[in-house]
Parts: sequence; C-alpha cells; structure tokens
Amino acid sequence: MGKIIAVSNQKGGVGKTTTVVNLAAALGEKGKKVLIVDSDPQGNTTTSYGIRKKSIRNTVYEMLMGSCTAFEAAVATQFRGVSIIPTTQELSGAAIELISVNERAKQMRKALVPAAEFYDYILIDCPPTLDMLTINALVAADSVIIPIQCEFLSLEGLVELNRTIERIRSNWNRDLKIEGILFTMYVERYKVTGQVAAEVVKFFPDCVFKTVIPRNISLSEAPSFAMPVVYYDKRSKGTKAYESLAKEILKSDKNA
Repeated sequence: MGKIIAVSNQKGGVGKTTTVVNLAAALGEKGKKVLIVDSDPQGNTTTSYGIRKKSIRNTVYEMLMGSCTAFEAAVATQFRGVSIIPTTQELSGAAIELISVNERAKQMRKALVPAAEFYDYILIDCPPTLDMLTINALVAADSVIIPIQCEFLSLEGLVELNRTIERIRSNWNRDLKIEGILFTMYVERYKVTGQVAAEVVKFFPDCVFKTVIPRNISLSEAPSFAMPVVYYDKRSKGTKAYESLAKEILKSDKNA
C-alpha cells in the first residue's frame, strides 16, 4: 500500500508547489512510482510538468465529482516514475459543488485509496486556503508535509494549520500524522532564519525535517522550462536539497 502525503500550508508563497514538483521527481529518480494530485486551482504543478491544459481530458475536478477514476485522470510525465492528475481553473468551483455531495470531505480519499495500491507515493498539492479542497486532501492523506518560510508571519500560519490538523483528526482522519515541517527559501546568514527555526523546533521538536531547502536560482528557473530542478540542474543546491529530502522520507518509512 502506497503512502498519501498532502503538502499543505494555509499561507501562500512558502514553496508548497515547488516541494511537490521536486520531491516527486526525486522519489521517481530513486525508482518509486509517484502520483501527483494537483489540487490547487491555480494549476502551477500541472504547468511545472509541461502539461498543456487545453489537451487535458480528465482532471482533479472530474475525479472529485465521480466522473472518472484516479487512474483515468492520471497522465504520465516524461520524467521517471512520475504521473500527475492535472487541474484547471474549473477546480475552483468544486469547493462549492461538493457542499451538496454526501460525505463531501471524503471524496478524494475514496478516489485515491485504490490508486495507493499501485503507486508508492501520492503527493497532493493543496491550495493555500482552508476550503473543501484542502479538507479533502487532509482527510485522504496518511501524513502532511508543512513547508514554511523562515519569517515570523509563517509561525502564525503554522499554528493555524496545526489547529486544522487537529480538527481533521477529531472529525474525519484520526490517523493523520505530520510527516514533517520543511524550512524553505532558507538563507542561513539571515538572523531571522535562525530565530524562526529555533521557535519551530521548540514547539514541534519531533516534527522538523533535517533537510532544509535553500533559496536557489535553479529552483526558480526550472518551472519556466517545465522541468523539476533535479532534471534542469543536477548539480544545483536545490537538487541536492530535494534529493536529501527524498532520502529522509524513504529512510523514515523504512524504519517505521
């Protein structure tokens, strides 16, 4: 049975999509079968993998509405081991349409559990809001990766997300775990970086990844070439960081 991981933060601009795109590629390079679920209506993960939205037949929207299965929506990418269920702006209406659906919080889980029999990892890119799409992702997930930028406002977002996770556990998914808190856009020489990191470790001592993701030009450039950084610039610091994160997750799962 594969592992379903939501990548979520209610604060935008923290490297959530960057993490999904590049962690998936790093796991795929290591021989794992990975499925990305682009559950953010902005569709940046879909674009980052070079999927042309006009050519898409089935999306996350159709999957959630029960019009197709996860397997029917999945599109193979040109990168080893990685497939993606793409999205378009149409998904933004799903949060409203799901209100009238029975067990609306469990629609994504119903769709992805069969797929987890085939894929080693399913990574869900969540929108930067607490809406029905995010709730569906967290209900479907075995665990959640929380990317945060080392800024003081990020601490507030982390506290809010932790409350959300507790509500999800209480109401729908008692087994939801924090896979890890991931520091992104990390600049070691900035004083605030160390201060924020220390606060996070203080309050979540067992939940912080050893790997940090540096601010890196290759990570910024790679999406414009529709490539994960591990293919765009193999020697970059961004590549090394996401390869390290993949190893950390694989080691943790092996030891679990």
